[in-house]
Amino acid sequence: MLVLSSPQKNVSMNKLICIAAAATLLSACTTQNQTPVAPDELVQHIDSSVKPGDDFFMFANGKWFATHPIPESERSNGIFRTITDTINSSILQICENATSAYAAKGSNEQKIGDYYFSGMDTTTIEKEGIEPLKEEFTAIDNLKDFNDVVRYAGHLHIICGSPMLSMYVNSDDKISSKNAIFLWQGGLGLPDRDYYFNTDERTKKIREEYPNHLKKMFALIGNDEAKAAAAADDVYKIELALAKVSRKIEDLRDPFKNYNKYDVKTFETRISNVPLNTFLEAVNLGNADTVIVGQPEFFDYLNKASKEFSLDQWKNYLRWNLIHGLAKYLNSAIELENFRFYGTVLNGTKEQRPRWKRVVEDTNGQLGELIGQVYVEKYLPKGTKEKLMEIGNAIKAVYKDRIMKLDWMSDVTKQKAVKKLDAIIMKVGYPDKWKDLSAMEIDRSSYVANVIRSNQWHTNYMISQYGKPVDRTIWHMTPQTYNAYYNPSNNEIVVPACNIIVPGYEKTMADDAILYSIIGGSTFGHEFTHGFDDQGSKYDEFGNLNNWWTPEDSARFYAKTGAVVNQYNQYVVVDSLRINGSQTQGENIADIGGIAMGLEAFKKTAQYKENKMIAGLTPSQRFFLGYAYAWMVNMRPEALATRVLTDVHSPAKYRVIGPLVNMPEFYETFGIKEGDKIFLPESQRVHIW
Repeated sequence: MLVLSSPQKNVSMNKLICIAAAATLLSACTTQNQTPVAPDELVQHIDSSVKPGDDFFMFANGKWFATHPIPESERSNGIFRTITDTINSSILQICENATSAYAAKGSNEQKIGDYYFSGMDTTTIEKEGIEPLKEEFTAIDNLKDFNDVVRYAGHLHIICGSPMLSMYVNSDDKISSKNAIFLWQGGLGLPDRDYYFNTDERTKKIREEYPNHLKKMFALIGNDEAKAAAAADDVYKIELALAKVSRKIEDLRDPFKNYNKYDVKTFETRISNVPLNTFLEAVNLGNADTVIVGQPEFFDYLNKASKEFSLDQWKNYLRWNLIHGLAKYLNSAIELENFRFYGTVLNGTKEQRPRWKRVVEDTNGQLGELIGQVYVEKYLPKGTKEKLMEIGNAIKAVYKDRIMKLDWMSDVTKQKAVKKLDAIIMKVGYPDKWKDLSAMEIDRSSYVANVIRSNQWHTNYMISQYGKPVDRTIWHMTPQTYNAYYNPSNNEIVVPACNIIVPGYEKTMADDAILYSIIGGSTFGHEFTHGFDDQGSKYDEFGNLNNWWTPEDSARFYAKTGAVVNQYNQYVVVDSLRINGSQTQGENIADIGGIAMGLEAFKKTAQYKENKMIAGLTPSQRFFLGYAYAWMVNMRPEALATRVLTDVHSPAKYRVIGPLVNMPEFYETFGIKEGDKIFLPESQRVHIW
């Protein structure tokens, strides 16, 4: 029997019913003077065979997992897949309507319809084979020296990939009003440098299979067996060498250590064998005067690698990057081999998604701004933007109050923290101004040609921002993207409109317990906290990389973030793989802070104050179950292993358990006590914001 503590201590036991009892009974729970409630989404998911104190994630979600196995075509299943499927169904309608319309050339409708049509036109795709890339392969064949290699690598950055290095244009971390060029380590075919070195059995099997994949891909573009094997060996040797000098993912988290500004001439002298100006000219940045280099030692090695590998080896490396970058859009033999390795070997996915889903997601990825305009108009619930703003403002107000009450931060730092919080811009719903895609050429003749042209447009759009003041009206997500982000250089949070969607509550908005846990806690609260995590806290209210903390406050803060790292280091995810607490600490800090803010904001709502039960659940129970619903994701072991090695987010289960075990209200609500498996002693609980 579960005993609920304050603030619901006056609720009689017959109204609590037994959350540990069968979920089917819970769905029929009533309070006095109430008629039986309809089946409730939260109640439907409860696995009553699991104690909340043993595994709250499975207690809250286990029944859904049992009745919704992971489809063969997916690496995971859960709330994200459910919402994405809902969004994709709407986008499919937009694409099909555009395809059947007689739209004027150059119109948004024509671009959407023709792009989708070309992706579904498998007859033409099969007939073309790799013919659309013939000129590209010829260009690689004709490269004469390493200067040509670098120039062509720049060209590939425009059309389909990031060979040798990563490059992007974004706001300067120390001058947030100015756009800068960033050069970063990159050029790998496996998801992260650790795949080339880790010794666990799962990673070793992937590493052993990767050369076979390379060989098969070279064979599919016309090489005989001997040449394909030799080319695969060339690629692997180059990637292994680049991986050796790449920083670990956790070492990429310090923005100060990964900020090294050089004028172009000075850095070109440092890497004299790598013609930097040739690369910059190839990506239309020949007028650049400075670059920000993330990892100088990586480029020092690239300078040596220019001589260590032959011209023919570099050519094979470029051929691989070309075919790898476009494999998903080519004939079925190439597409299926690409899926076999990156879908099945890496993530355990058994079969591909239906083609329409793949093409819908690609069309949305390339033409999302055009699709978004229709989506906002036709598919969003009324009042979406207003409700999101209500929750966002409530979270922001709570955050300010909590900062002022912190017992570990001095008044002088509190004032600066509040100043930064007040300056955070909330972009909610959808942009007021849409990007102009009129220069993007799309037709029905060739799918891969459409992909290349749209890649060119997006890359050139990014590059065109260099030399201009930062445009703070730009969104980097579309309104139909189920995600959100905090941008430290702009000191802004962006919450797309579709975040209002809660499966099971499509016909009417969910109650505030759910909205304030999912949208308030895991979205707004999470993103606000990113402004004060181990990375975001290094940026001031203007978005400049600047240490605004007193030394004493900084020391106390990092003692707390260190405790977060230690907590998450203990979680074993799959096999012997543990969460890397350093790698994931920013997201973990944001999760811990976010749900705390969500709860405080929820306490101010009428639903919480009235203490009204819904479907036999108290407001607090609904809030915490709603938070577990926010991360209701079941993932294949292969995909989990990939996530542990490559993602700065913890797996879904620990995005629930990790934050909640630090909250006294959670223990009170579900009667969790010492001896329960997820119980965390008070001395080990982390309270930052």
